[in-house]
Amino acid sequence: MRFDEGRWKDKPPPQRAWKGRARTRQGRSAEQDRAAGGHGVRYVDLGEGRRACASIELKVYAKTRRIRAYLRWSDKGKSPAVYVGEVDHDTRAENLAVAWRAAKAKGLLMAPPVSAAEKSWASSPAVREVMRANRSRDTGPERRLRSAVHALGLRYRVARRPLADVRRTADLVFTKAKIAVFVDGCYWHGCPEPAHYRPSRRNSDFWQEKIAANQERDRETNRLLREAGWTIIRVWEHENMLEAAARIGELVRGYSPNGVAHRRPRNIDSGPE
Repeated sequence: MRFDEGRWKDKPPPQRAWKGRARTRQGRSAEQDRAAGGHGVRYVDLGEGRRACASIELKVYAKTRRIRAYLRWSDKGKSPAVYVGEVDHDTRAENLAVAWRAAKAKGLLMAPPVSAAEKSWASSPAVREVMRANRSRDTGPERRLRSAVHALGLRYRVARRPLADVRRTADLVFTKAKIAVFVDGCYWHGCPEPAHYRPSRRNSDFWQEKIAANQERDRETNRLLREAGWTIIRVWEHENMLEAAARIGELVRGYSPNGVAHRRPRNIDSGPE
């Protein structure tokens, strides 16, 4: 962030750096959650045991041609706002994330509650931070892969169950082609490459058991989907997402619009067999 007031820009910032595109309340909330690092960290203390969920608002001032970030929330019909600072990144997502970090650094936000599970699993505050930062969806690798696949002209469903009666969610689902794509985190799914998976040195038995359970679940998911006629693609988070998107595109385009295969590829998941 920049706080050097008085410096003028030659031209206004592009709209992609500040203007939101989400049309629904749910979409706007999800955008703020991603930028803040989770819904639970977005709260401000109103006193007397009350709290409110806040959002970051980005405004462009014509006089200075700069983007200013404000922390806003609702309190009994009023909408207070606190100036956080100026942001100057190229995208709205980056500017929101920077503004949320600044709000936290200024002490404007409440500390997120620590669940009983986190207290029992985490061996240190650093481990708790890693656990809080771990998202079940909309991770950076997932967003990059979706963007790359979308750029190929392919359309898909996000975070859907390929089989309605099986509680397994794929990150990208191509329903007609019956292709399910999973983006696996290197740590949580036990990447076979040592450079991308480093076992924890503290509370190692617990974490090894947890990761082994994740791998077993992955194998079961693969089996269930294969038995139902689905093709599974597993992409590690460290992979080049452009190359992964090209691999996905080749498979999806190998099917006719009615879902009948021109050529039936073998499952190419790079995760657990």
